[in-house]
Amino acid sequence: MSHNNERIFREAVQKKLLNHTRRNFLKESFMGLGGLAMGSMLSSCGSSPEKVAQNFFDPANPLAARAPHFAPKAKSVIYLHMAGAPSQLELFDFKPELQKMDGQDCPPSFLEGKKFAFIRGVPKMLGPQAIFNRYGESGNYVSNYLPHFQSVVDEVSFLKAVTTDQFNHAPAQLLMQTGSARLGRPSMGSWVTYGLGTENSDLPAYVVLTSGGSNPDAGKSIWGSGFLPSVYQGVQCRSVGDPILFLDNPENVSSDLRKASIDAINKVNQTEFEEYGDPETLSRISQYEMAFRMQTSVPEVMNINDEPAYIHEMYGTKPGEGAFANNALLARKLVEKGVRFVQLFDWGWDTHGTSEGGSIDVGLVNKCRQTDKAVTALLLDLKQRGLLEETLVVWGGEFGRTPMAENREGKPNAFKGRDHHAEAFTMWMAGGGIKKGASYGETDEIGYGALSGKVSPFDIQATILNQLGFDHEKLTYDFQGRPFRLTDVEGHVIKDIVA
Repeated sequence: MSHNNERIFREAVQKKLLNHTRRNFLKESFMGLGGLAMGSMLSSCGSSPEKVAQNFFDPANPLAARAPHFAPKAKSVIYLHMAGAPSQLELFDFKPELQKMDGQDCPPSFLEGKKFAFIRGVPKMLGPQAIFNRYGESGNYVSNYLPHFQSVVDEVSFLKAVTTDQFNHAPAQLLMQTGSARLGRPSMGSWVTYGLGTENSDLPAYVVLTSGGSNPDAGKSIWGSGFLPSVYQGVQCRSVGDPILFLDNPENVSSDLRKASIDAINKVNQTEFEEYGDPETLSRISQYEMAFRMQTSVPEVMNINDEPAYIHEMYGTKPGEGAFANNALLARKLVEKGVRFVQLFDWGWDTHGTSEGGSIDVGLVNKCRQTDKAVTALLLDLKQRGLLEETLVVWGGEFGRTPMAENREGKPNAFKGRDHHAEAFTMWMAGGGIKKGASYGETDEIGYGALSGKVSPFDIQATILNQLGFDHEKLTYDFQGRPFRLTDVEGHVIKDIVA
């Protein structure tokens, strides 16, 4: 036995002796009595053994593959979140009437009783900066900002009247990804892996890839597990350098030595579980073992160098860069290997008009150039491999942009830009049992508010879970005395886009 393993065992023995002291007995007894009292109160609040039994969590094998509530249309999800909120009025929601109002004072009816992130006073209306045309057999509108996406418009279903009740980035991102504008709730990917587990125990069930030079405003909490066991949180991987930080063994540590160390740690963890029965301890054992397996599996699947030249051309990838295109290709490889939920966050879509890079006629064009080819390639690549039918692809931001030009603090901005807008924006879904070439919902003549087909983040979450085979009202986890779910007490499946 190595010196390190001997030290680990000595520490375990010392801890066990400590657990038998009189002081520890009194402390544990005190906490136990408090727990009994709290449990009694919580049980009277509606928790029951029947509800607890609904939980999917198996501490001995928390990522075991599990069957959903009913036959699924999709086996995995690739969620493309454009952090910062793309302007729907320059991409998908064509409004010729808005062009006629360009430069006019905003009508008072659009301002009375409304709150905006930065607009003050009376702003000017701002016509669309892009050129729109109809494409495909569906005849859906797409702007010249997305020339590649025009070719796959018949593969997607547009949601033209998405709304939210948050107009600041962090809470809006949290609401879209966790079902709550406040910190502490599990992310959508965590709920999915909690419900489905994984079919590949050598890879994380939930992988996160970021690009654009920064993390989303809400931080890493939007791929956290919240009150779900930590084994369900997203694992952030990188397309540059080591795929996962600290995945490689330290210098002079062989794989055999690392395996022996993990075996020793897990022996201590098993003793700890037998002593206290905390299910998180079993999860910790499972995570240590998966981390060891990932040392071989992750570098292989995260390597895009061996992809054929036509694939690199198709996506516009450049190996060795932390670019969205590389992440899009990695997303295909990951779902191909059985990863349940792949989340791509691309930062930099916030176009207020305070700088050229943050304008709708320059900055937004550049962001579209960075992503358009790769998004289109992802849909085509999944389709040619027979994966699109079982992979749900979702694209969107956290809210939309105003039909008015932003006039920060009542003064015109230096460049053309739009403020945050919660009352109407566009998202789309493709594959995974979603109708092709559809468009659901409609906004008014200037794209300010929803006229029909209004949907919320909860409806989008309910629809994603539905395609994976879950009744969103029944995928629950008992916490603090009541069953929680991703959609809280809201949400309806958007049946008009389900094939």
